[in-house]
Amino acid sequence: MAPRHIALAVLVTIVWGLNFVVIRKGLDHYPPLLLITLRFLLAALPVFFVPRPRIPLGLMLAMGLTWFLGQFAFLFWGVANGMPPGLASLTLQSQAFFTILIATLVLHEKPSARQMAGTGVAFLGVLLIGASVGGDMTLAGLGFCLLGALSWAIGNVLVRRAPPADMFALVVWLSLVPILPALVLSLTVEGWPAISAALLAPSFEGLWTLAYLVVAATLFGFAMWGKLLKLYPAGLVAPFSLLVPLTGTVTAALVLGEQFPPLRIAGMALILAGLLVIALPRQKRGRG
Repeated sequence: MAPRHIALAVLVTIVWGLNFVVIRKGLDHYPPLLLITLRFLLAALPVFFVPRPRIPLGLMLAMGLTWFLGQFAFLFWGVANGMPPGLASLTLQSQAFFTILIATLVLHEKPSARQMAGTGVAFLGVLLIGASVGGDMTLAGLGFCLLGALSWAIGNVLVRRAPPADMFALVVWLSLVPILPALVLSLTVEGWPAISAALLAPSFEGLWTLAYLVVAATLFGFAMWGKLLKLYPAGLVAPFSLLVPLTGTVTAALVLGEQFPPLRIAGMALILAGLLVIALPRQKRGRG
């Protein structure tokens, strides 16, 4: 990869890693489902200026409901219900082995022995994290984050099946999908009093967290990631995503003072090790 593209890939992972602390701050000002509604409402504004991708409507709806609504609704609920942001950033990466499993069942893609080994290691890490429930982490928070990872994985498989499209345009048009269901869920679950209180009393911190989620994490992050995937093989770009949880955990420790007990650190290390086994390219042996 060209040095400037390596720098761009690292920048995107940093943006996405910081995203988890931003979410924690944003949830202090907006209920989770309302925050999702506002995020994608604003992210969809460029829809008036970019053409609709040539992807069947049903497939776009399915992608929007899983890749965006499901993933972020469960993630936000997880963080709102006791999942520390740094740990959430790592647990969400379990989407890697969920994707392998779903692709095997749906697309009939047979995983390699290396993928199976990495999946097993990462799954053991999830079990260790589950065993560390207590203190600053709840079982509900962990469960919601795993559901978010599962939803992300389903979206990955749907995107894999979709025809090629401009990534920025796809992100913008898919942002339309979560708006109405997220708003309906917000009105049903969170209630109008909580919604009106958040909207009628905006704060500077709440507004900048919302701006970060829209501009940096959604429009910039996904568009630049798509650009890299167009320039280079996916196997060369994908390993950079492993930097996301590292940025997330370090940022959570520095900004929020998040701490990790030994059992949880072991689980995090196993998840990261499993993902490295899955994502990093195999070194070719030189010929003698």
